[in-house]
Amino acid sequence: MSTIQVPEQSAFAPVTAARPVLPGMPSNHHHLAYTTHDTQATIDFYTRVLGMPLVGAVVDDRIPSTGEPYPYLHTFFRMGDGACLAFFESPGVPKMPPIEHPAHKTFNHVALEVPTRDEVDRWYDWLKANGLDVLRVDHGIIDSIYFFDPVNGIRLELTATLDPTWNAHPEEAREVVEQWFTDKRCAEAEGRDVAVAMREFTQAHSHQAHVKKSKHSL
Repeated sequence: MSTIQVPEQSAFAPVTAARPVLPGMPSNHHHLAYTTHDTQATIDFYTRVLGMPLVGAVVDDRIPSTGEPYPYLHTFFRMGDGACLAFFESPGVPKMPPIEHPAHKTFNHVALEVPTRDEVDRWYDWLKANGLDVLRVDHGIIDSIYFFDPVNGIRLELTATLDPTWNAHPEEAREVVEQWFTDKRCAEAEGRDVAVAMREFTQAHSHQAHVKKSKHSL
């Protein structure tokens, strides 16, 4: 009777999976996508009021990434650097439920850059002339106006960079974050109200207060 010859284990090179390596970091913003229930009004706002041309439209009967059977129209509006804001309209999909806490509506926003503070001024006048409520805030490092997309409820910011190093402080950022974590852990360990404790922390380290103090010292 013949036998099957099984090679010794040593005849094979060991199989080792290569450890994944961080490829780098994303190079730039490509697009942000939201839902809309009125593409026609969305097109009017982004093209006429914000001057962002409609540069792409895609239709399909299901979402490619998940296969979910939602027919949709996907539209893209381009900014000066080529990045886009995009929207999905899908009949039959219900509107997003109301936001339970107003802070979420304020915190969640899209910041769009313009070149100069003078241009922020012109945008302020233009948006007000188009019936929008506009808030103006000088953050010290950037100068911004805030308003809402009246069709889809997205908070938008138009901002000009005043300090070109605004996003080049990694060491300081790590220190602030670690201090936040430390104070939060201490409050939890002591049984304190974390929201109250962190309010005290932010009052002691307020960026906006620092901006106001700097202006008064000039």
